[in-house]
Amino acid sequence: MILLGVNVDHAATVRQARYRDEPNTFGGFVEPDPAEIAWRSEEAGADGITMHVREDRRHVQTEDVERYMENKRTRLNLEMSWAEEMVDYALRIKPDSVCLVPEHREEVTTEGGLDVAGNRTKAREVTSALVDAGIPVSMFIDPESSQLEASAEVGAPWVELHTGSFAQAWFDQEARTREMEALRSGMTLGVELGLRVNAGHGINYDNVVEARTLDQVHEFNIGHSIISRSLFTGIEEAVASMRASLNPDS
Repeated sequence: MILLGVNVDHAATVRQARYRDEPNTFGGFVEPDPAEIAWRSEEAGADGITMHVREDRRHVQTEDVERYMENKRTRLNLEMSWAEEMVDYALRIKPDSVCLVPEHREEVTTEGGLDVAGNRTKAREVTSALVDAGIPVSMFIDPESSQLEASAEVGAPWVELHTGSFAQAWFDQEARTREMEALRSGMTLGVELGLRVNAGHGINYDNVVEARTLDQVHEFNIGHSIISRSLFTGIEEAVASMRASLNPDS
C-alpha cells in the first residue's frame, strides 16, 4: 500500500489571492478554508495532510495549521525551511513530522531539492533539534547519491525525493526514462542507507500510473493536481481517485 499525503497549500493560495489583507483566515465571506479542505481530504481517505508554512506566508498561515490540528484525524506533515523562526514554530506546535524544503522568494512554488550535502552543519543542527523533540524529519531532495548520503549522515530518518523533473519530462520519452531511472536508483540507495523514502512534486492523474511503479516509496505527497481536479469534481472525489490510482489492486 502506497500512502497518500494531501497537500492543501493551493487551497490557501486561492484564498490569499483575494483575502490576504483580511484579519481573519476563515469564516464569513473569507473562502476557501484550507483546514476544512484538509478535514474533508481525511474523510475521503488521505493518509496524512501536508501544509507548507513559508517564511513569506504567501499561502498557508499559522492559523490554518493550528485550526486543522484541533480536529485532525490523521497526521500533519509540516513543510518548512530550516530558518530559526520556523524551527521554533515546529518545536512549539509539534507536528507529526517535518519536511525541510528550500525556499526562494522568486519562485511560485518549491522548485528543486534542498542542498543537504552543501549545508551539513545547518542540516545536522536542525535535524537534531527536531528529532530530539520527537518530530521525525524528512529532507526534500533531488535523487542524488550525495544528497541521500548527506541526509543519512546528519541523522534524518526520512527523505522525500523530488519528482518534479520526472513530471516535467513526461512528454519526452527519453528524458522521462532517464528521470525515472534516477528516481529508482535514488530510492534504492535511500533504502540501503536505512531511510524511509517518500516522494512528491508534480505528480498528477496521468503520470501517477508510472510514478506508482516506484515500489519502494512509502508515501506520495500530492497537492496541486488534487486541488485542481477538485474544482471540477469536489475534494472528496479528487482525493479518493488519486488514492485509488496509487493502489489500483487494493
